[in-house]
Amino acid sequence: MPWKRRRRGSRRPWRVAALAAVLAALVLALHLPFLHLPFHWDEAGQFVPAALDLYRYGDLLPRSAAPNVHPPGVMLYLAAVWKVFGYSIPATRAAMLLLAAGGVFVAFLLAIELCRATPGVPAFLAAVFLLASPIFYTQAMMAQLDMPAMVFTLLAFWLFLRDRYALSAAACAVLVMVKETGLLAPLVFAAVLAWEGRRRAALWFLLPAVPLLAWVAYVRSRTGNPLGDEYFATYNLQYLLHPVRAAVAFVRRIYHLFFENFHWLGTMSMLAAVWYANPYRTRGWAVAALLVAAHVAAFSVFGGAILERYLLPVLPLVLIAMAAALSALPRLVSAAGTMALTAGLVLSHFWNPPYPFPYENNLAMVDFVELQQTAAHYLEQNYANARIATAWPMSEALRNKDLGYVSFGHPVIRLADFSAYALDRVPRGAADVFVVFSREWSPPHNLLQIPVVEKFWRRFFGYQGQVAAGLIEARLGMKQVQMWSQRGQWIIILAAREPRPPLHLPY
Repeated sequence: MPWKRRRRGSRRPWRVAALAAVLAALVLALHLPFLHLPFHWDEAGQFVPAALDLYRYGDLLPRSAAPNVHPPGVMLYLAAVWKVFGYSIPATRAAMLLLAAGGVFVAFLLAIELCRATPGVPAFLAAVFLLASPIFYTQAMMAQLDMPAMVFTLLAFWLFLRDRYALSAAACAVLVMVKETGLLAPLVFAAVLAWEGRRRAALWFLLPAVPLLAWVAYVRSRTGNPLGDEYFATYNLQYLLHPVRAAVAFVRRIYHLFFENFHWLGTMSMLAAVWYANPYRTRGWAVAALLVAAHVAAFSVFGGAILERYLLPVLPLVLIAMAAALSALPRLVSAAGTMALTAGLVLSHFWNPPYPFPYENNLAMVDFVELQQTAAHYLEQNYANARIATAWPMSEALRNKDLGYVSFGHPVIRLADFSAYALDRVPRGAADVFVVFSREWSPPHNLLQIPVVEKFWRRFFGYQGQVAAGLIEARLGMKQVQMWSQRGQWIIILAAREPRPPLHLPY
C-alpha cells in the first residue's frame, strides 16, 4: 500500500458539542441581517415552490415548478421544518444556516484529519476561510442544493479517511438524495479502494447508487422522462458537450477554485509550500485531489449554467489545502498570507468583478433582492390592478406571495429576458406597467463590451444584450415613473399612466 492509515482515538464529546454549538451560533449571528430576505433566483423558481408543494400536498414532484431529476432530500428537510415551525422565510433561512454550520464543523474535523502532520492551527484557519468565503456565506442561507451537498460530501470524506466505510457509504446515500451529482463522491471512494486492492470495502460505495436509481425510476414513471423535463435534460447533459463551451467551463472552474475571490494568494501559498515543506504527501490529500478533479471534470461537461455554486461541495477542500500551505510556510510569511487571504475573501463579499457573474456569488444577491422588494412594494401600492410585464425572476416575485415580495399575487406577463427578441413578443398595449432591471452585472468597463469577447459569447453562449430602458419606452409607448439603484444595480418602472396615490384612511 502506498499510504499508511492510522486509527484515531475519539475526542471528548463535550468539546465536540461545544464547538458545534459555537459554530452554529456564529453562523446564525453573521446572517442575522438577512433572515427575512425574500427568496432569490433558483430559490424562487424551483426549490422553495417544490418544497412548498411537498409541504402542502405531500407530492415528491413539484406542481408549481418544472419537475426534474433533483432528488427531494432538501425539500423533505424544509417541509419537515415547516411542519414544526410553520412556513416562513426566517424559518427557512435558519434551517439552511444550521446545515451550513454543520458543514463548517465537519470541515474543521476534516482539516484536522488531513493536516495532522502540519504545524500551526490549519483546521482553525480552514474554518475561518470557509466562513469568510463569499459564495459560502450567501449559499449558507439559501434554500438550494449545493451547500447541503457540501455538508454530506465532507462528512462522507471524513468518515472514509477514518476507515468507517459503512457509515461513509450511508452519508453518501444521503448525499445522492440531496443532489444527484453527489454520486461523484462514492464513485471516487470506490475507485480508490479498488486501486488499493480493497475490493470488498469498495462495494460499500456502490450502494448509494441504489436510492438514486430508484428516484430516477420514480421520476420517469411520473413524467415519462428519467430527468423529469426535456429542456432540463438537454441543457444540463448536452449544452456543454460542445468543445469550445467545455473548454470555457473548465477554465472557469479552475479560475473559481484557485484564483477568484483572492484565491490566487492561497494558490501561490500552495505552490510555495510544495517547494518548502510539502504537506500534501498523505493518502488523504491524494483522495481530496481526486474529489476536486472529479468535480471540475464533471461540471466542465455537465450543468449548462456553469454556476460556481456547483463546486461548493469541494471548495472547502481547496480552502483546507490553502490553510495547510500557509501553516507550513515560515511564520512571517504564514501570518502575512493568512491576513491577506482573509481580507481578500471578506472584500470579495462587496467587490464585484469586471464581468457578468451570478449575483448569488456574493452580497450582490442582497442588492438584487432588496431592489426587487422595493419595486414590488411600490407596484402593490400604486399599480395594484395593473397589467405588469417583466422578466423572470421579478415576474415570479410579483406572482407568488410566498416568496416574500408582495402580500397578494399579481397577474404578470412574463418575458424570458430583456433582449430585443423578447421585447418584440409583448404587443403594444398588452401591459400597463413594464418593469426592467439589471438581470446581469454590467459595470462601466464590462469585459463583454470588448467586441471580440461579445462576438465570442454571442456565438457560443447565445449572449443577447439587454435593451435600454429608453428603447422600451418608445416601443411600448410608456414613460419612466420610478427608478432605484443600489451598488451598480438598478430597476426601472415604466407605465402608461401616472401612479395612483395610495389611499389614506382617516383614523
